[in-house]
Amino acid sequence: MTHRRRLAFCSPVNPVESGISDYSEELLPYLGQYVDITVFVDDDVKPSNPHLAQHFAIESASRLEQLQRRRPFDAILYHMGNSAAHSRFWSTLQRVPGVVVLHDYVLHHLMLWHAANRVHDLRTYRAEVQRRYGEAGLQVAKQMERGQLPEAVFDYPLSEAVIEAAQGLIAHSRYVVDRALSIRPQLNAAVVPMGVPLPPQLERIQARQELGLPADAPIWASFGHINPYKRIAQALTAFAQFRRQHPSALYILVGSVSAHYPLPEHIKRLGLGDAVKITGFVAHADFARYVAAADLCFNGRYPSAGETSASLLRLLGAGRAVLVSDIATFSELPRDVVAHVPVGDTESALIAAYAERLFADTALRQALEANARSFVAREHSLAAAAAGYINFLCQLYTWQPLMPDRPVLWDVTASSSASGDVVNQLIGQRAAEAGLSSADVPLLERAVRRIRSLVDSNKQ
Repeated sequence: MTHRRRLAFCSPVNPVESGISDYSEELLPYLGQYVDITVFVDDDVKPSNPHLAQHFAIESASRLEQLQRRRPFDAILYHMGNSAAHSRFWSTLQRVPGVVVLHDYVLHHLMLWHAANRVHDLRTYRAEVQRRYGEAGLQVAKQMERGQLPEAVFDYPLSEAVIEAAQGLIAHSRYVVDRALSIRPQLNAAVVPMGVPLPPQLERIQARQELGLPADAPIWASFGHINPYKRIAQALTAFAQFRRQHPSALYILVGSVSAHYPLPEHIKRLGLGDAVKITGFVAHADFARYVAAADLCFNGRYPSAGETSASLLRLLGAGRAVLVSDIATFSELPRDVVAHVPVGDTESALIAAYAERLFADTALRQALEANARSFVAREHSLAAAAAGYINFLCQLYTWQPLMPDRPVLWDVTASSSASGDVVNQLIGQRAAEAGLSSADVPLLERAVRRIRSLVDSNKQ
């Protein structure tokens, strides 16, 4: 019997507040079907997800170098994103090479934090920026040090050193891979789809009732932390135009608001008053209800750090009609799955026009919703994501092809009382893959119950 490959998986996990924490915890039980995994976390982090310690060895990132010398791993994955949560992993990557999963092409904010707080060496940070980008980049670096956030920072990604240190590179978009290859043309790199769980479809009317929202009003929604880069001001301008024809319309902003973003002033200037609801942070269950309650979602971005938005994929997986900025990774989404809005002078007018069309043509909106859910089920499943990782590692390190030899790890420990939930999730997944709508799911559920009853009767 051949031994299982051993993988070091270096990533933030909960309770670290990062979308990559959630991403990793959703991916790991699928990767664990193929390989034995040791999860490396920042030194002062104790994972809050009990499944991690149950199924994987947990180690501090500062011990990876020592453990690698003692018994080398077959592969090391470093998840790199544009936040302080990845600073420890950047330190380790410089000493112990591995494959980089590049979640953001722009890593400037990470590198500044790392210089200021991990190695306490801003002089080297300035020198690196100047070496890469010249005097213009140095001026941006000085602004960043003073706590300013110039838009120009997105032109100076400061991810070159990470790309140069990588043995191989995985990204979730062609956009990021192409930019990495412009720095290292011979780098082994692959686009692997970001996997997200397909959420259950909640009834729109029931969700509105539970949230105390009107049943018939057109509802727009945006999700996630609100800052100047999310194009909320442009969306509010469009919403004000839309509301002239739909005076009962509401716009719900679900998430925290940047302290430096004048959101109340935008709302007041447009005369929207009670037409805009700002929820702040909400619990997961209410977040899902707000998604279900929305008729139209707006997910804008400019400039872009080159990230692939898990929150956007979750909206699409929930079967929502979504407008996105036509930029960077967002532009790669199919035209029959999202509506693309070019950034610029006509942005607000085009958002309003899209909204009018989608609300006037219910069949078109429902088709977009069905396409969105089918797309995520088909192209962004967690099983496909894990297979993409493993296939790349097999190619990079010339391993023999690996097949899953265990069930999905989290399912192994699921109680029998939860098995019905697992079956229902599979029904939803298969229905979405086939392009069926939520209206078809009850029929499938009834068929499954009938088959179960026949099987049970034959057992007696």
